[in-house]
Amino acid sequence: MYLAHFGLVERPFGITPDTEYAYSAASHQEALNTLLIALQSGEGFIKITGEVGTGKTMLCRRFLATLGPEYFSAYLPNPALAPLPLLLAVADELGLKLDAGEQQFQLIKHINQRLLDLADEGKTVVFCVDEAQTAPLESLEALRLLSNLETEKRKLLHLVLFGQPELDVKLADPSVRQLLQRIAFHHRMEGLRRDELGHYLTHRLRVAGYRGSPIFSHPALSRLYQYSKGIPRLVNILAHKAMLAAFGEGKVSVGRVHVNAAARDTEGIKASTWRFFG
Repeated sequence: MYLAHFGLVERPFGITPDTEYAYSAASHQEALNTLLIALQSGEGFIKITGEVGTGKTMLCRRFLATLGPEYFSAYLPNPALAPLPLLLAVADELGLKLDAGEQQFQLIKHINQRLLDLADEGKTVVFCVDEAQTAPLESLEALRLLSNLETEKRKLLHLVLFGQPELDVKLADPSVRQLLQRIAFHHRMEGLRRDELGHYLTHRLRVAGYRGSPIFSHPALSRLYQYSKGIPRLVNILAHKAMLAAFGEGKVSVGRVHVNAAARDTEGIKASTWRFFG
């Protein structure tokens, strides 16, 4: 591994979301601002979409980390469930242990009472659903029913849907048009801008312990952006492999040739693209 070679204490370009490495790119910050404004406005449904690898899960974790003690937060990483199992998962996240044999209306009744109890404690409930595009239409409708739970003053539950663009296609189905109408705030996440890429790499390297001069040359940065299109996950994969290539040659800086080698070794990069830029 190249850690000692580059003076690092840990890998700087892992693909597992880690809020310590969160970088406030323009699109990421705009999405976070949208979430916070929507929450302060008391909206029941909020939607964040973005392509694979744009940092939706990182954003979700960062958002949850910003919530103060007046919030009760819950997180559902896999909503690809039928309505009843989905409601049971929601109940479990809210601290309820219910019988799997209960009917849907009973589950909603129990969840409603739990939300009322939390409201009496001064808590605002925020429920984040990751990979929401995987949820069946019937389950999305079950979530909409939960959004009906409210007092005369405010919503008892705020649902935040994080998903790939396929979520927008799914929500266009007439059977969930009522849910679509409930979404007052939404944001589409984009990748890093070209002028953000160098700062992004520097930030992650600094967090990982690097204190030297820039590792990636300007030609390497240009090539890295051409291959990744600014998608953070692809940037991380390519940067990691490019540093491995430089390490293999005993180099302390990453050049264009190393990024080219990384692209040839990455299935997410189309062969035609790296041949063209190679």
